[in-house]
This record gives sequence, C-alpha cells and structure tokens, in this order.
Amino acid sequence: MKNASIQDVEAQSCNVPSLKRVRRSSLKIIVACAIAYAVHTLGNNWHSHVAPGEDASLTIEAFLAQSRAPLSHKQAEELYLSVPDPSSARVASRRYATRPHVAGSAGSFAAAKDLLELFQQEFGIAPPPEPPVFSAGSAASRAATLNIGNLDTPNAWIDTYYPLMNTPLRRSLSILDGAGAPFWEADLEEDGDPGDPDAAKHKNAVPAFHGFSADGEVVGHLIYVNYGLKEDYDQVLAAGGTFTGKIALARYGGNFRGLKVQAAEQLGAIGVIMYSDPRDDGPVTVENGYEAWPAGPARNPHSVQRGSVQFISMYPGDPTTPGVPAYPNATRTRGENIPKIPSLPISWANAQVLLREISDKGLDDAFALDGKTSKRDVKLVNHVHNRIMPIWNSMAVIPGRIHNETVIIGNHRDAWVMGAVDPTSGTVSLHEVVRGFGALHRKGWKPLRNIVFASWDAEEYGMIGSTEWTEDFPDWIAGNVVAYINIDGSAGGSPWLPTGSPSLAHLIRDAALDVPHPTSPGKTLWDARLDVGPFRGPADDDVLDAYQAKLREVEGDGVGIAPLGSGSDFTPFLQRLGVASMDESFNLSPTDAAYHYHSIYDTETWKEKYADPDFKKHVAVAQHLGLVLLRLLDSTILPLNTTHYSLELGKYLDAVEATADALGFDVDLSQLRVSVTRLQAASIALDDEKTDAERALDNVLRKLPQHGHKACGPHTWFDGFFGHRKQHELAEAGRRVQKVNAKLIGFERGFISEEGLEGREWYKHLGVAPGKWLGYGATTLPAVTEALTIEGNVTLAEREAARLVRLLDTLAQKMMP
Repeated sequence: MKNASIQDVEAQSCNVPSLKRVRRSSLKIIVACAIAYAVHTLGNNWHSHVAPGEDASLTIEAFLAQSRAPLSHKQAEELYLSVPDPSSARVASRRYATRPHVAGSAGSFAAAKDLLELFQQEFGIAPPPEPPVFSAGSAASRAATLNIGNLDTPNAWIDTYYPLMNTPLRRSLSILDGAGAPFWEADLEEDGDPGDPDAAKHKNAVPAFHGFSADGEVVGHLIYVNYGLKEDYDQVLAAGGTFTGKIALARYGGNFRGLKVQAAEQLGAIGVIMYSDPRDDGPVTVENGYEAWPAGPARNPHSVQRGSVQFISMYPGDPTTPGVPAYPNATRTRGENIPKIPSLPISWANAQVLLREISDKGLDDAFALDGKTSKRDVKLVNHVHNRIMPIWNSMAVIPGRIHNETVIIGNHRDAWVMGAVDPTSGTVSLHEVVRGFGALHRKGWKPLRNIVFASWDAEEYGMIGSTEWTEDFPDWIAGNVVAYINIDGSAGGSPWLPTGSPSLAHLIRDAALDVPHPTSPGKTLWDARLDVGPFRGPADDDVLDAYQAKLREVEGDGVGIAPLGSGSDFTPFLQRLGVASMDESFNLSPTDAAYHYHSIYDTETWKEKYADPDFKKHVAVAQHLGLVLLRLLDSTILPLNTTHYSLELGKYLDAVEATADALGFDVDLSQLRVSVTRLQAASIALDDEKTDAERALDNVLRKLPQHGHKACGPHTWFDGFFGHRKQHELAEAGRRVQKVNAKLIGFERGFISEEGLEGREWYKHLGVAPGKWLGYGATTLPAVTEALTIEGNVTLAEREAARLVRLLDTLAQKMMP
C-alpha cells in the first residue's frame, strides 16, 4: 500500500467483483477495505467511548499513516543526528552574535526576521506577498496559533506585543565631600578593550543599566549586603544595622537581581548598587595570577552586568498587563512587580572604591555584615525612559497527524548587548535543530504530533515574549500542548546541566545517553554533567560549597535532573499553565574561565576562546534537543513518567518535614503523605495501562496490509464481513491510547490551583515555583515550604497542605485507568 491517508484509500475507485474473483484475491485486500470502512464510520459512534477531543477517525488515521511513514523512528533519528554541524553552527553564531540586539530594538526586529527567514527556507514555506508580521490580538495573529490544528503544511509568522519597558537616559554615581560636591565619579560604561574587537566596536551600543529600574536621584550612606539574600539583610538587621535612607551595595549571585532591590525597598533603602565580585569566579582571578580578559581567562575588572530588576517572584512579563496579553490597546495597571527605588550596575573596579568607603581596614572588613556604613554620602542618579515598546516573537509550526497534541521548543533571541553565550549559543543550537527538522521534512517525514518553534523576544526584561504569548493563548495551550522544551544559552562552560519536570527526567537522560560527549571520545552527553573547567588555584570556600550544594540537589533526584525554578521562558508554561517543561545548557563550573554575563564582553571572541572553540557543545545540545523532540513527537504513548514524578513528591515532602524539624515546628502533614502515596499507586496502575494500550494498538497495526491494494468504498457487499469486529478493535485500541496520553498530559496540569500561591497569585503550580526570595532557584511544594521557612506559620502550612491534598486526590482519581 502506498503512503496514503484513509481519505486517499476511500477515494480510490472500487468495482464490486464477482465472488469467484474475490476468492482469488488476497485476504489482505479484504482486511484493508474493512479497516477503511471502519475508520470511515468510526466517528459516528466514537463519542460514546471517549471524552470530547480530537475525532477518533482522525486519531486512528494518524496512527495508520504513521505506521507507513517513509522513515522509521530509528531512521528519522539517524537522519536528524547527521545534520547539526559545527561548521554550520559557527557560521550562524558569527552572524547572530556580532551585532547588538536588545529587546524592542531595530537589531532585535532584524534578528526576528532572520529567524522567520530560516523557518521559511528550512520548512519549504513560500514567503507571502506581505511579510507575516502580525499585531497581537489581530485576527491574523489569533488565527496563526488557533488554526495550528487545521494546517496541512508548515507555517511561520511573527507576533508583535506591546509591553512596558525602559531604556537608559542619564546615569551617574559619585562620592560626595562634606560640602555635597562630588570628589569621585564612577565611569559607568565598560572600557571596550580593543583586544576583543566586537566589545570595542559596540562598547557604547547599550549603556550599562537595569531593566525596569526606577527613575530617580538619591543621596545616602552605603551599606554592604553581600548577595542581598533575605538572610543577608536579616544578618545586618540582627547586627544592629538599619536600611532606612541607605543605599545598599550588593554583589551579583545567589538570587535574582530584582529580589535584591525588592528586599532593600521593603526595608526602607533608597537605592541599590550591584557589582560582579571576582570571589564568585572560583580560582580564575587576577589575584591567583591569571590575566584579565581579553589577555586571559580572569574577569575584566571594567565589565558590568546589565539585567532586569523586575520582581519575577511576584509575576513575570509585561508589568502593566499581569495575566492578560500586552495588546496595543490593552487596559494597563501601574505595574506592581517593578521597583520604586533606583538601582545601578557597576564594575569591580568601581566597587573597590565604594568598598573602601565602607571600611579602610581592607576588603574583608568591608564584607562583614555588621551594619557599618560609608563615611561619606554617595549620590546615585538613574534617569530612564519608560514607554510602551514593540517586541517580536518569531514562530513556526510543522503540523502533525494528531491535530490537538503539540510540542513546543523555544529560545529567547534578545540579548543585553551581543550575548554570544546568553542567548545566542542557544539560538545557534535552535538554528541547528531547525536545520535537522528541515532535512526530515524534505524527506517526507511528518510528525505524529504538531511541533512549534518559538524565538522569543524580551526574555531579558522578564520573560516578556513567552509570558505574553501564553497569556494570549492559555486555553489553546491547556488543550493542546504536551510539553515545552526550552533552550536559553547552550554553551558557556564545562558541565552539561539539564533541568526539568520529573515526568521528563527519564526521557532527558535516555536521550543524553544516545548523544556522544562533545569533547571526550567514548563518553556520552550524560557523562558531561560532571565535567569541570581547566583552571586551578585557591578559591573562596563559600563559593565552592555553594557549587557542591547545587550538585547534591541534582543528585537528590532519582534520575539526576533537578527541578525548574525561574529565570527563563519555561516559567509561564510550567508554573502558570502546568505544561511539563525542561531546559538544558553547558553551564559554568568554578574552574571555568570567568564569564562576563550580560556584558559587552559576552562576545564571539570570548566564546570561541573559552566556552566552545570547536562548536561541539552547541551541536551536542542540538542533537539532544532533537532526540527529545522526536521521541515526544512520534511515540505512540507519550514518554512522560508520572510514577517518577509521584515518587519525587515523596522526597519533596521528606524535605518539608526535615525543614519543619530543623525549625522546631510541630506540623501535621500526615494526610498529605497519604495523598502522595495514593497518587503513586494510581500512577503505577497507569503504567500497566500504558504498556497494554500500546501493545493493543501495535497488534492492530501489525495486522494491516503493508503493500498496495485496490481499496473499496464504505458501502460494498462486504460491509459486515470484518467491519464490526475490526471497528471495535480499532476503536478500543485508539480509545485506550488517546485516554492514556490525555492522562499523561494532564498530570502536570493537576498541580495547578486557580487560587495560585498566596501573595503571588500569578504562579499557580503547587508542586514547584521560583523561591519567593530566590527567583532563579526552585522551591518544591512552595506554599507549604514557605509557610514554614518565610512566614513561620504552622497553621498556614497545614492549610496549604490541605489545599495540596485536594489537588493530589483529584489528580489520583483522574490517573486511574
């Protein structure tokens, strides 16, 4: 039989033969015709078997067509893996990472059109007469996403949203003498050393500032707060320090930069200054004899980290349209997740001057969290332009055979300057993924499920592009999206760091075991999790301890995949809508070259020198992403492991109980333990049904003829010959697979509470959320955990546990076969 759809089979002419001729015909022809009739009539009685969803005849047709696809699963994976290429990745990187493309700028729009052109070329999409750039909320923009299930051929477009953002105007930082006049002024811009050509060329392209920083001028004494963690502020307070009227000086790291400002603001501070401290670079410091970039691997002392200071633990996205999309005509609020006090980023060179103002006894004394302040006043000036700005999401889709199941892969495109690592290394890996799927498409491959490719804008300001899109299409996402695969920067250091929903952990690991290690023959990508950088020397003990703690967190998962916190575009999918999600990158170890995060020195020159000289890490990530996608797209039963997830819940509860004991709280979580156990039992039962359902469908498909035949229409003489039996067999097999997959997709959705987390209701996932005072880091069972660790309230913890019990019990009922 040729690779034809069921409609193709039915459309073939059929002349009723004589009984004598039929006896001479192959039994396979009769079976095939009966199956064609069964599929034709199946939709008439399907709804008595399954919940509303995709029409059963289309689902069966999808599996029939997939069983006769031109490429087997193995062949598709082999072809895909052969495409990502270091030479192609290098060319793409040098194109994307050698020009500034901050969100909302002409550079970002040009990059958006570059991605649109890539989608069109690779997926065979003829560019329409008018560029498909649509204003969010328009009929064309709405149709582009909502009609994905009706597509027969690939499509690509750009959605334009209109969030509030800011750009810098005038900024200054000075130490004042007794008369209030400045006697020292900081150079707030990076030096653009000519040893790094791109940094020198574009050193003034994007001034060093904080996205969403408040406009203002303040004068006050400095007070040092280490990382600006909640416990750092608490330690200063315990030592007798006060923040009212002070300007906090914090080093980057430990938590999201916006939370440093939020805590300072709540305590009465009038401004915040942040700097990159070489203590966080491990042994790779000038003090240890390493030369500073661009002469060597140590931090350039004039580099400055830009970044958003949005309060992302409250909600991400456009500050003025929380929960709804930023259309051009949107009704807007003031914006409650942005600071009311100004802040500035500065270099280590400038920070040393300020630290000497706090203490003339040396840096160690200045670093003490004892509440002492600078001898003189410091003046911080930060004038910014707040306005509604356009941003552009570039989107593409390859339609699948099952129209209401979709897998999304996304990468943010915008960078604070050029962003060779963040995000362009990820954009390059996505570029290679797109090339791989383009090669499959040209070979006639069609996915079982839809795949959407997304190039998000304005992630750096606070995941704006992805958040606005998910707020635009929440019902479609809830009803269609199987999983979200994120790639931010892909190649910045030595260890490979995958994170994700526990249901994806085995898929992530198994795919990594099938990808070669990028630099060590005989090893796999999975082995790269333990890789470290090449530089050695003494380092700050606290930094090394923190890194080891992160490794222990990963190993705490039964597979080796840590949960997701926030800080990238998976946030709205996972923590608001309950879509199983993952992220991965080659991250930094303490012994890697110092990375100039969000600086003009995040350049192609630095990346090709220290991060990935041969572009093999870019390629390894692209290969792994492709395998994960193909297995999600083309597996009969979705490779989502809910039993592993439910077992991890038990570990999360163990951690809460250990925390309660450490804090001396007597909290009753016994019913929550019962509910977790009940969910584990339901998931184990579902595992058996997964196996049986897939086997049943395979058995049906194996009985079908594999070669060409003359098809018969639905009203021929043998309507009932095999019809009723085959109709029932097909219906039952398809029903079971469809039902199982719906349960697997719904598992992550089961943690969504419409009430959300108390005090930050935008976040609705009760299983995992960004820590309230962490931002980047994940807090599991967040409502219960933070009732104890932040609020110190046993009654609240038990109330939140009861809310989680209700969710888990409902989920357990839904998971039962």
